[in-house]
Amino acid sequence: MRRTRFEGAARTALIAPLPQATLREALLFDIRSSDSDGDDLIARQRLASLRHVPLLLALTHLMGLAAVVIFVASRGSPMSIATVIGGLALAVASDAGAWVLLRYNDRADLDPKSVALALCALVGTGCAAWTLACHAISLDLATSESGLLTLIVGVGVAAAAIVSVTSPPMLIICGGTFCIASLSFGLDPVLAAAVLVMALLVIAYSTAMTRTVLAESRKRQQLDHDARKALCFVEEFENSGRGWFWETNNQGLLSYVSQQLADDFNCHADQLIGRLLGDLVSIDQAGDELIREERTLGFHLSARFPFSDVVVRAASSADIHWSLSGNPLFDDRGRFLGFRGIGTDLTEQRRSEQEISRLARFDSLTGLPNRAMMHQTLDEALRNAARRQKGCTLFLIDLDRFKNVNDTLGHPVGDALLRQVAQRLVSVMGDHGQIGRLGGDEFKAVLPGTVETGLLESLARTLIEQVSRPYLIEDHRVTIGASVGIAIGDPGRCSADSLVRNADLALYAAKAAGRGRHMFFDASMHSEASDRRVLECDLRQALERGELWVAFQPIVRAASEEVSGFEALVRWNHPTRGLVSPEIFIPIAEECGLIGKIGEFVLNEALAEAAHWPDQVRIAVNLSPIQFNDPAISDIVAAALGQHVVRAERLELEITEGVFLADSDETDQTFARLKALGVRLALDDFGTGYSSLGYLKKAPFDKIKIDQSFVRGAASSSNRNAAIIRAIVTLAESLDMDTTAEGVETHDDLHLIRDLGVSQVQGYIFGRPMVAADARELACSVAAIEADGFQSVREPRQRLMRRAIVAIDGDTIEIRLRNISALGALIESDRPVAPGTTLAIDIVGVGPVIGTVRWAQAGKFGIQFNDPFDLGRMAPRPEKKVEPGVTSAWHVNQGRTSVGR
Repeated sequence: MRRTRFEGAARTALIAPLPQATLREALLFDIRSSDSDGDDLIARQRLASLRHVPLLLALTHLMGLAAVVIFVASRGSPMSIATVIGGLALAVASDAGAWVLLRYNDRADLDPKSVALALCALVGTGCAAWTLACHAISLDLATSESGLLTLIVGVGVAAAAIVSVTSPPMLIICGGTFCIASLSFGLDPVLAAAVLVMALLVIAYSTAMTRTVLAESRKRQQLDHDARKALCFVEEFENSGRGWFWETNNQGLLSYVSQQLADDFNCHADQLIGRLLGDLVSIDQAGDELIREERTLGFHLSARFPFSDVVVRAASSADIHWSLSGNPLFDDRGRFLGFRGIGTDLTEQRRSEQEISRLARFDSLTGLPNRAMMHQTLDEALRNAARRQKGCTLFLIDLDRFKNVNDTLGHPVGDALLRQVAQRLVSVMGDHGQIGRLGGDEFKAVLPGTVETGLLESLARTLIEQVSRPYLIEDHRVTIGASVGIAIGDPGRCSADSLVRNADLALYAAKAAGRGRHMFFDASMHSEASDRRVLECDLRQALERGELWVAFQPIVRAASEEVSGFEALVRWNHPTRGLVSPEIFIPIAEECGLIGKIGEFVLNEALAEAAHWPDQVRIAVNLSPIQFNDPAISDIVAAALGQHVVRAERLELEITEGVFLADSDETDQTFARLKALGVRLALDDFGTGYSSLGYLKKAPFDKIKIDQSFVRGAASSSNRNAAIIRAIVTLAESLDMDTTAEGVETHDDLHLIRDLGVSQVQGYIFGRPMVAADARELACSVAAIEADGFQSVREPRQRLMRRAIVAIDGDTIEIRLRNISALGALIESDRPVAPGTTLAIDIVGVGPVIGTVRWAQAGKFGIQFNDPFDLGRMAPRPEKKVEPGVTSAWHVNQGRTSVGR
């Protein structure tokens, strides 16, 4: 057992001797002022020991008085009875005064020095009265009766010595009084010498005894002081919660325990005294490691060996653990006395260790497994897949537009959003796999044994749909999205690192494809990722190299076909790649933080060109959500207007619904500052977001731009686009807003747009994006623009024949597809099919498609697809080398064909 400080201090106090009191201290201690509180306490204790003095003296004096009275009465002596009785009565009175003084001192707490001096005076008075009485008796005694006088004096001296022996000053006064009296009254020289010698001997004895008493008292005081200090240390140690003490006797029964240990059993410490230490330790409910520790404890107790830091579990209903240390105790003869030791409560420490272990494996914000735990889970899933010969799938999930939430609403709202997202992900994944958080807005899902692409696509779509539902956090309505990358690992051929890398590439492809979708890994993604990194490096230098320029697409009034303005569109003329599509480099610019610089460049170039146009021609410039959320955006716009001397009313800022993601006060303030400048605001891509109508209630827009997905093919009777456009125009007119239809390419769509009352038209039918010089010429022209385009839109068709498999009347047969479009196809088949029949067709090399037979003739029938068919799936795919251990979405998996998106 570790030796504590108070044990060392107490042991030192017991061994180190204190210096003896000096002769002067012994003679004058009772009548001098105390130098310390300790000496004052000793003086009070010595006064307490003198309480018997007055009673003994009074008893002696009363006995003497009785003897004298009897003696005088028997002889009929003529001596003065009054003198004898008066002297003895004076002695008794002094004794009574001493007794009263000592009793009063207990209540009045008088100074010990004053009380001692008073006692000396009273004792001296009593001794003097005794000697006077003896002298009066001696006058009536004959010479032959001198022995009686000697006896009386001896009795007085003996009584005085007995009662005063504990106080040298009192004894000196008594002895001096008797010696002076013996010389003054003419006692026998031998008797006087005897009195003197006895007085000196008794004084010497009293002085020596007083020196010993003082030394022992001081030593006892030091021991008491050390004991109190040690007790304070014990109490402080126990109360601090760092540990407690225990002790057993030679039979192993507890003889002392701290209250802190008793608190673990909800009892008082006295209730544990007499119990075996082993009874306080639980073995039945302990783990293997604790059982070993408890057996170690039992061995040391039975073998009487010292032990240290043995961890045991308390035999209580609560989960309490102790660390015990102890030393056996032996006396000087080697007899075993028991054990004494200390204990420490490890309960909180073990809980902290468990919490640390949990935090090392789980995310503190969402409670999901963290990156390290998910990597371990993936390793185990792959090892299990190798044993079971069944694959494993990995989902990497990234939240779209989450950074905007943190930037606009703050990190507390972002944290709350992540917790809600985690709950939705767990709900969607269910028993299919384990969801974990990698950090930031990235999540991972491990799906052991799941490789069915149909199920994986369903899970991914549901996951994206659930994450994209709006959230309500602290009165803020927040909308985000999610992109998912999927990689499938073959059993025994794929490592965790390679699977993570492939899923990451698939996630990047999903984000590059427009976000809010899922993608399966394909080997070509490696080269695409490398190409994108190169493109990002080139984009960082594009501004300095002058590779970026601005094109202008005309916006025409629908009624008069006159130019009302232009939209500024950024273009990148790469030195080796040529023109790079904005759909490629704009997302890169947003991700790598270049969109702010590019946007400011486009704004200044557009205003510089618009300064040369007629005053009524406007210029429209797109603002990305990142630019809009810049607190300095209004200052940037104002500075550009001032620099190029363009009226604010001519500038039209096109803003997408992405700026409303946060829907906070900062968004409203930015709108207010921009409107205060006098610029016009247009809501771009209207109808493609989540809740455009809600934005129109409070945002100060001047124009609504109808997205081209509603405009292209609107004249066709096969869709409801015309009804949607009509509703948008009605809404805009009621809100006193203009409307612009984007993507108009055919005369049929143009006629419809005019009939529906759209204010302005933008599309290839009136002009493609052009260089600044052509735009200036067109802007300065007073003539109307002539519409130039096809009459109507016909769906593109794939005329190559395709083989397919279909089940008709329970038989699986092969058919041939021709003239395949997004809406349907012509099918050649030897088996007749009735119109209205729904067929599931598996196109060889492409995948399944479901449609309904609309007409049928001998040897052929026409089918209409239930969902628009992506003709891109018909494009021939070159043979690609698949990385070992990785199954793409187009490879055969476990005997069945898996079809990706």
